[in-house]
Amino acid sequence: MSAFVKTLGAAVALSCAASSVSALQNGVGRLPVMGYNGMNSGHILETLIIETAQYMKQYGLLDVGYNHVNLDDCWAMKNRSSTGEVYSDSGWFTCAGYPGSFMHEEQDAMTFQSWGFDFLKYDNCAIPFDDVIREGIIGKYQRMADALAIVAENTGTTFVFSLCDWGASISHSWRIDGDIGPYWSSIASIINSASFITQATNYYGRNDPDMTHFTAWALTKAPLLIGTNLATISSEMLSILKNSEIIAINQDSVYGTRCFAFPLGYQCNPDFTFNASFPAQYWTGQSENGTVIMLINTLDEPADMFFNLTESPWIRAGRQYAVRDLWTHTGNGTAVRNFTATGVAAHGVVALLLQDAGDEPAGLMPLCAGEGSTQCTAENGTRYY
Repeated sequence: MSAFVKTLGAAVALSCAASSVSALQNGVGRLPVMGYNGMNSGHILETLIIETAQYMKQYGLLDVGYNHVNLDDCWAMKNRSSTGEVYSDSGWFTCAGYPGSFMHEEQDAMTFQSWGFDFLKYDNCAIPFDDVIREGIIGKYQRMADALAIVAENTGTTFVFSLCDWGASISHSWRIDGDIGPYWSSIASIINSASFITQATNYYGRNDPDMTHFTAWALTKAPLLIGTNLATISSEMLSILKNSEIIAINQDSVYGTRCFAFPLGYQCNPDFTFNASFPAQYWTGQSENGTVIMLINTLDEPADMFFNLTESPWIRAGRQYAVRDLWTHTGNGTAVRNFTATGVAAHGVVALLLQDAGDEPAGLMPLCAGEGSTQCTAENGTRYY
């Protein structure tokens, strides 16, 4: 599924006349990429890509930030030209059997730049024999990273570099699981995998759980790459992809870190056990506008979902919080000490933004709530339970 990408502005123009993480900080890729991925289309045709770019502009997706079109695998010729031009995979061939970039890295990188592209998704299929490559996975990817650096120096074009495997020091994003499927078990497995490595995401580098299924992808600061056919997309799906309040968290310019799981709920991995069927349900993170809470009902039936506010490390004890629902775009009351989302749909999600609304009402009991309840102590040493 290797690919290269052209910014949507260039693609549309063509159709009209187209911190904590040790990431690659080369001036691009500070925020998660937003765009379209053509992998689900099968063979990539010029007419399809131009039509997709036009739909992205027509439907307002460009206006909310989706500005890349990712061609992915299956667009190239089966053989290189007489002078060797083609596109990209780190091995001899792409996953679909088209020519890869091994031993052609700099030539291919220059070709992509000459075509006006600025994003390279780099796969890991058809790996050469050990006595040929004599590299580990980082060294193999480093070959193309070095080629892209040469292109940047010679042309001024700096690529966003997206890898099929871990490569935090040399790329801007890296896949963390297998290809996503259009069913819950696949989504749940990927969310579960992501819950154990959220610390890897920050500005300039992030986990990539494959094409977006939106809320969990957006709030864990993953790339947002649309995989559906825009020619037949429903108005409901468009409204999901264009949720500006969710996108604002994904593209936050103040906090690059992600939402992570906190230990509450059914099969929430509080002891860091791996459960692909029932991933973490309760997540929290920072944003420039408040504290983010994400609740995922992993059950096959509706459920009420309860949490104590101070289980999020950014919620202050003794304070109350205004709750905004990022899907209904409405206020959801004031939370004091805890919050319950009622009737969350099976495999559904709730996204909340909590903003400090002042001191909680006086005289509440117990004196310590939430995580402080087991160590609640007066100045004179008296313990309260």
